[in-house]
Amino acid sequence: MLPILKKEITSFFASPIGYMVIGLFLVVNGLFLWVFSGDYNILDAGFADLNPFFELAPWILLFLIPAITMRAFSEELKQGTLELLVTKPISLRSIVLGKYFGALFLIVLALLPTLFYILTISSLGNPAGNWDVGSTMGSYLGLLFLAMAYTAIGIFASTLSENQIVAFIIAVFLCFVFYFGFEGLASVNSSLDVSYLGLKAHFTSISRGVIDTRDVIYFLSIAALFLFFTVLKLRKS
Repeated sequence: MLPILKKEITSFFASPIGYMVIGLFLVVNGLFLWVFSGDYNILDAGFADLNPFFELAPWILLFLIPAITMRAFSEELKQGTLELLVTKPISLRSIVLGKYFGALFLIVLALLPTLFYILTISSLGNPAGNWDVGSTMGSYLGLLFLAMAYTAIGIFASTLSENQIVAFIIAVFLCFVFYFGFEGLASVNSSLDVSYLGLKAHFTSISRGVIDTRDVIYFLSIAALFLFFTVLKLRKS
């Protein structure tokens, strides 16, 4: 797994992809949180908390992570290099995990600079340093789990088509369905409460600052399930 992981990380930063992903994530968040007027602007809200960031970030990642993962296997399938990769002394599961953790590593790097937002809201608080530690740390943990689920879905979607754009669209659709689809379905039909099946419900639960093992198991199960689907699909390819 480690050789694949190193190869993926190197490929991200040997081209503009890695820098563009991190830069785009930070710029879009920065503009909405600190520059553009609106519901997400922290300065306009008058409250020294990062709730607008944690409401916005899942939607940005919903598009950004598929853009990272769309090339994971679609490019291998298109160029016919997957067969060559499989012939090496490394299991298919290790190949999948290597590509998965390579993409996840890039997302974590994009999230790390946003920790400076904590310093900003801490200085804006009245008195200074007055911010909700539990909720903020829980929300960051929730974002990490959400990124794990999105990345697994994106990796699976990249096995469904040799065309990277098609893989991107499929991944965005699946991420949207799992993040908001179940809650949307529950809002349409109040008698059908399936919101707990969606990523958003469990992300919101963790964001309260209380780590429930059911939420952790849910996120890990979604990630493991789609990685399992990825291995099965590649075996049939």
